[in-house]
Amino acid sequence: MARDDRAEPGAEEALPMLRWLRILVTSLAAVMGIGVLAIVALLWLRLSEAPLPDLPDQIVLPEGATAAAVTFARDWIVVVTEAGEILLYDQQGRLKDQASVP
Repeated sequence: MARDDRAEPGAEEALPMLRWLRILVTSLAAVMGIGVLAIVALLWLRLSEAPLPDLPDQIVLPEGATAAAVTFARDWIVVVTEAGEILLYDQQGRLKDQASVP
């Protein structure tokens, strides 16, 4: 005669726990799926943005300097060189101030 698993003692108590486990696993899969979609959406949004603007033509860097970062403010343009110098230009491209990073 075949053995009936439903007749074992404690089988009735195990079924609600299995149902709870199935709900937890399904919820985890759904949350992970949403997370992957969110990461893909953020990457798509960030990588599809326009590239940063180039250094304006009216700005002339000192001899041998290469721009590492450019910040456009309302009244001036700040250029940080690869050597660690901070150059402050006005909107017309005239050098107003220069500082070195310690």
